[in-house]
Amino acid sequence: MRLQSMLKWTAAAALAVTMAAPAALMAQGGDTVLKPADTQKLLPASVFYRAQSATTQLRNSGGVKFSDGYYVLTTMVDTSGYSSDVSSKYQAYFITEVAIKLGGQSLPAGIYGIGFVAGDKLVVTDVGAHDVLTVSTATDEGLKRPTPLQVLVDPAGGYRLYAGRRYVIFSR
Repeated sequence: MRLQSMLKWTAAAALAVTMAAPAALMAQGGDTVLKPADTQKLLPASVFYRAQSATTQLRNSGGVKFSDGYYVLTTMVDTSGYSSDVSSKYQAYFITEVAIKLGGQSLPAGIYGIGFVAGDKLVVTDVGAHDVLTVSTATDEGLKRPTPLQVLVDPAGGYRLYAGRRYVIFSR
């Protein structure tokens, strides 16, 4: 009888843990993947890039809050006022409070413009629209609900920054 009640308690505890912390939101080491509702309190309504102000699309945003309190945040922007050469490689605003590895390359803390461009590449630019680095992207055909921009946990470690089904991996 006592063993049976212990088994019920263990099963209830395991169920409570899985319901309280979905794997999609909790990542390695206590890091938290942020959804648009989380980032709306952190990101501005408009951002400065290449001598203009662009409106952010906070419904298309995401990021990571690391266990030590530092953030990586990104949001799509409305680039309708920019020239075609700028808007072709500037689709989102990207903020990292710490140095990260993006597509295997080092990216220092800072504020950047990013764009998924032809040839399966992600271009990172500074706020003056000067190229900082370019990395290769991959395609996730198995992604069930692609959105214009989102951040998800990478099963192999780190995180995936998606634009639709295309993504690049980043980590600390």
